[in-house]
Amino acid sequence: MRKIVLSSALSVSLVAATLAATQTASSADPTASTTTGTVAGGVTVRTAGEYVVLYDEGTTDAMARAAIAAAGGTVVSSNESVGYAFVRTESEEFAARAEQAPGLLGAAANRRIGTSPDGTDEADDAVERLTATVADATAGVALKSSAAKGPDAEPLAGLQWDMAAIDATAEGSYRVQPGSEKVTVGVIDTGVDGSHPDLAPNFDAAGSRNFVTDLPEVDGPCEVEGCVDPADVDEGGHGTHVAGTIAAATNDLGIAGVAPGVNLVNLRAGQDSGYFFLQPVLDAITFAGDSGVDVVNMSFYVDPWLYNCQANPADSPEEQAEQRVTVAAVQRAIDYARSKGVLPVGAAGNAATDLGAPGVDASSPNFPLDEEGNPVGARERTIDNSTCLSVPAESDGVVTVTSVGPSGRKAYYSNYGTEQADVAAPGGDAYDTPNGRADAAAQILSTYPESVLAAEGAIDEDGEPTTASVVREVTEDGTSAYYRYLQGTSMAAPHAAGVAALIVSEHGEKDPAHPGTLTLDPSLTEALLLGTAEDVACPVPAEFTYRRVTASGESITTATCAGPADVNGFYGQGVVNALDAVTAF
Repeated sequence: MRKIVLSSALSVSLVAATLAATQTASSADPTASTTTGTVAGGVTVRTAGEYVVLYDEGTTDAMARAAIAAAGGTVVSSNESVGYAFVRTESEEFAARAEQAPGLLGAAANRRIGTSPDGTDEADDAVERLTATVADATAGVALKSSAAKGPDAEPLAGLQWDMAAIDATAEGSYRVQPGSEKVTVGVIDTGVDGSHPDLAPNFDAAGSRNFVTDLPEVDGPCEVEGCVDPADVDEGGHGTHVAGTIAAATNDLGIAGVAPGVNLVNLRAGQDSGYFFLQPVLDAITFAGDSGVDVVNMSFYVDPWLYNCQANPADSPEEQAEQRVTVAAVQRAIDYARSKGVLPVGAAGNAATDLGAPGVDASSPNFPLDEEGNPVGARERTIDNSTCLSVPAESDGVVTVTSVGPSGRKAYYSNYGTEQADVAAPGGDAYDTPNGRADAAAQILSTYPESVLAAEGAIDEDGEPTTASVVREVTEDGTSAYYRYLQGTSMAAPHAAGVAALIVSEHGEKDPAHPGTLTLDPSLTEALLLGTAEDVACPVPAEFTYRRVTASGESITTATCAGPADVNGFYGQGVVNALDAVTAF
């Protein structure tokens, strides 16, 4: 089954704001025991007995394991430093018992596996529709150069308007600080294609990890025995695109990233199909802290809840408890990582929503799926900003990034909010054009796996692109390197993560815990990142109108910006700037 490219990882195609891609999968052993239960609408699904159990503060691992056993669970693995365990159980009462057990805060289901639809599921169809729409919308559009290309620039630098916008160019930040190999950026995503010619020079295979096990019934047939892909593979494409924006090398090939000299590791927590479940997310974040990573990019939200609420009346008591545990567990992992020198950078999301007044969520929970590939439990929930969070974007300690297009306007799809937006960065906006018609070149060009493009039909049997959203470069030895235009806050966040890595490269000190590397207190990195961002005032009038012209007609939407020039809901404290960040002192 062809893998889903655009889903909960926060990227969108030209129409993703109006077409939600279905997501699937888990981080679990596909042979795990299951129980049978009935959920919304009377649909019977198989519910995997897998949970993340969060310990109370001060509970030892031994005490927690005893409490888990008494509640009917078996510990598969645990992390005493952060205080959580991955548990399997056959008891339908486990979550309720764990919440009441002494020493345990509660349990959150790690995954629920619904019935797998026969043949091509709706999620695949959705992606094919998105791909076709991109091809149709951009066919014949000249991929014009929208950025100045200097004599020392990479071959495709003229297509990187995003790098020019933040002064991450050969004439800008590269000449001052291209990034140090002693600084490591972790990509928590669907994986990274470490063999891509523009990533290979900076990719650290030894430092990379895959925390996910593919699940054949929803991820497609396993490519390797045991269903655990190597740590240099990306069968979704999203993580490879993110990685290129951060650290594509300056090697006279293709593009260059914001920090083309830094060390890059894959900390895979996302399924091939696009889901990011709790246990692998926690494992990836805490591993980053333990392994000396300086910055992590998190362009996703933790499934299955778009918003995790404390006690939403539309949710069952078990679901409410699950969401409370998710918020607490992710927060605890982020706090741990920051205490070890990691700055987490996250994407704001692509629902064109004011996160300070989110309104109604009709997409959660987005898992399990019924036989038609639809989420069986999804329902309308009124979201209270004071008690509901999108995680990790709204977790404390995460630098949350909104997206701008080539003109500098907030992208039409980007979430925003005066409480939530920390900084903005280029994420692309295909409709940010003089006539409101889609242009692929207004999106972000970055690295992409050849295998994913071939599986999607985005390149033909000769390796030639079949859509204007894909660019191919052939090296002197005949090797093909592929690049793709995408847009989303997923694409904005890695620009900020790259600038953060430059700050550590420029101002970091020797890391005694990890000899041969640099470190910088995340609070200082964050202060410099936000303090050197270029202020952008709200538009006048503050209610900004977006005009998008498609084959089906014209779409008019609005978003209202609030706050002064130096900190507002659209841009936070401003648009990140690589050159200013490394020349601040």
